[in-house]
Amino acid sequence: MVDLARELKVAINTGKVVLGSRQTIKAILRGEAKAVVVAANIPNWIRDDVEYYAKLAQIPVIVYPGSSWELGAACGKPFKVSTLAIIDPGESAILELARG
Repeated sequence: MVDLARELKVAINTGKVVLGSRQTIKAILRGEAKAVVVAANIPNWIRDDVEYYAKLAQIPVIVYPGSSWELGAACGKPFKVSTLAIIDPGESAILELARG
């Protein structure tokens, strides 16, 4: 079993990731995002927007089981992270999680 928090850290350290809902949507619209991670507790209007654009671009959405504070901590940030887009997974296996 692949640990999502560990794979997020590896992706952040070895690949390229953008944080935040606006940056995530921009990455999806530009065709750069390979996967999207959303926190479990984000407001519905943000989740609906991100999932809508991800579905149009056929990009998988991974729901992080913790809160946005916990997602921020998993990313090594001292603030909330509601969504993030994986641009380059680096050495992580996070895209395997996205496929199922």
